Amino acid sequence: MTSAATPSTPPAPGPTAPNPPAAPASPPPSAGGKARPGELRARIAQVLAASPGRGFTVTELARRLGHSGGAVGNACETLVCRGEAERSGSKPRTYLATSATASAAQHAVPPPSPASGGMPPVPRPAAPKAPAAGPPGGRPMPITRPNGQQYHPRALAQLPDVVALRRLREAQVAVLLYGPPGTGKTSLIEAAFPDLITVAGDGDTTVGDLIGEYTQDASGGYEFIYGPLVTAMQEGRALLVDDATLISPKVLAALYPAMDGRRQIQVKAHKGETITAADGFYVIAGHNPGVHGAVLTEALASRFSVQIQVGSDYDLAAALKINRTAVRIARHIAALQQA
Repeated sequence: MTSAATPSTPPAPGPTAPNPPAAPASPPPSAGGKARPGELRARIAQVLAASPGRGFTVTELARRLGHSGGAVGNACETLVCRGEAERSGSKPRTYLATSATASAAQHAVPPPSPASGGMPPVPRPAAPKAPAAGPPGGRPMPITRPNGQQYHPRALAQLPDVVALRRLREAQVAVLLYGPPGTGKTSLIEAAFPDLITVAGDGDTTVGDLIGEYTQDASGGYEFIYGPLVTAMQEGRALLVDDATLISPKVLAALYPAMDGRRQIQVKAHKGETITAADGFYVIAGHNPGVHGAVLTEALASRFSVQIQVGSDYDLAAALKINRTAVRIARHIAALQQA
């Protein structure tokens, strides 16, 4: 897979205090209320490390840190992938500290000094004596998708692909994944974003399928039901527009204002209501170039500044003990197709 460079994590601040605080505490968000890349992960790590052995739900962490559940859930999953937190429950999702969590917490933005009128600094947990052990063979640990199947991360820009996508989301860089069917585009996105909402695009997709429409209720009247785009915006979640290039350009035009600087759309069918995206809202698209009717227009391509080609991972197939002859033949066929 190929990709543009991803944003870097801010450098760690100065030395830490030797002892952890008696109760969980987290530093305030950055100026302007928007966390810098990696800052939210560090603040979550600080909360977890301050209460070792206690599980925190996404809702608890979001309320404590003042961020959307979508952004917090995504940051927690990134910590899990990096070995800096452990998911201890799924309904609801609950997270615990690991031996590496305290080290991740050192990247948190320090609270204001007493001279500036803020509260005195809170001691941070001490760094662990040794980093957490990585998975055997040097490959990242597999991630369980919502359907229970495991996804094995692949290398992308010298990072596990799920981590690369999460960093792009933190930087609000929209991504389009393209490649033949069956190469794992959807699997990758589901593994990267547990809060994902998916729109399955085709030639019959309408604006109502994205934004919402009126539906008859049990009493015989009509009520407006929001579509997946509005839901993702309101809840700060990731939205996958799968097979986006099969959707009519006129329909896709309803999506573009949500991806622009203002991050707003107007629901004309519902009293002209204006919807503003919450923190964490993110759009990612899938494209199968060989499918009949799939057209990547300039308008669509311009909204996705990073476009990543996804192919079959033959090294993973070999590591999973797939028949060597089959892997060799598949690799040879792929090379002929690209020649």
